[in-house]
Amino acid sequence: MIHDAQFDYYGKRLATCSSDGTIHIFEVDGQQQKYVESLKEHSGPVWQVAWAHPKYGSVLASCSYDGTVLIWKETPGSGFSVIKKHDKHQASVNAIAWAPHELGPVLLCGSSDGRVSLLTFTEEGVWDAQMIRSAHTTGVNAVSWAPVIAAGVFTQPGATQKNSLIRQFASGGCDNNVKIWAYSEDKKTYEVIQTLEGHSDWVRDVAYAPNIGLPRTYLATCSQDKNVFIWTQDAQTGKGLESQGAPAEWTRSQLSPTPFPDVVWRVSWSMSGNVLAVSGGDNKITLWKENLKGEWERISEVDENGQRT
Repeated sequence: MIHDAQFDYYGKRLATCSSDGTIHIFEVDGQQQKYVESLKEHSGPVWQVAWAHPKYGSVLASCSYDGTVLIWKETPGSGFSVIKKHDKHQASVNAIAWAPHELGPVLLCGSSDGRVSLLTFTEEGVWDAQMIRSAHTTGVNAVSWAPVIAAGVFTQPGATQKNSLIRQFASGGCDNNVKIWAYSEDKKTYEVIQTLEGHSDWVRDVAYAPNIGLPRTYLATCSQDKNVFIWTQDAQTGKGLESQGAPAEWTRSQLSPTPFPDVVWRVSWSMSGNVLAVSGGDNKITLWKENLKGEWERISEVDENGQRT
């Protein structure tokens, strides 16, 4: 069974991972694809793969049921090889996500041991592992980085300067909660600044929408409870720990007026941040878009045979 498939930054390489512990790399050109190589270092099912930004080279991360995270780097002429094995977790590592490249080479990991970890490639040329204990005591299923540029500030001077970048991420767990984390300069670590409650079963995925200049931050979450929620936060006060005031409250809305037919496993935003793809246990993918009234409408559906309705 294939658990994840991810294109690289340019959409020219595709990495897939599966239950047999194997990662496959393909080159993609339009409708054509060519097998490149197979990577097999994990001893259990591989749940997710993630490409780093190309400024760091051809680098791929993978996480597995075997409790490890592997970082692979491609060398011309010799293919991919493991350059880092992260084995600090004590149970399955279920989710990984590279930070926006403005924050440096940082990989976020979430595990069934209840902990979140951050792997950072330092200026000294070594990998530093920071462990955050008791993120979700019963297990972490999903992680997602927030956009580094605060919503609605593209027109403000200095919005893209490093000291004004947002350093936040969201995590979803088996405690049915979604937590928002922000970096504390004083403590040099990430701390929970908000807990979003509403799901009645395990949170399976969380996904921040890309920032396209709208005066609002969007976060999608899905759950074993068959629901998808869209959480929104107004821009003017959603500045995280960098501001002295408390972070703005999140407003929750239900994507569909009725629950989905089965468990909802994944949510994913389009590059433009205005279309949400939802995949569930019914083997269907639905696409949703917000209308001018602020309501979410289903605009397309694709079944397991690739047929669109």
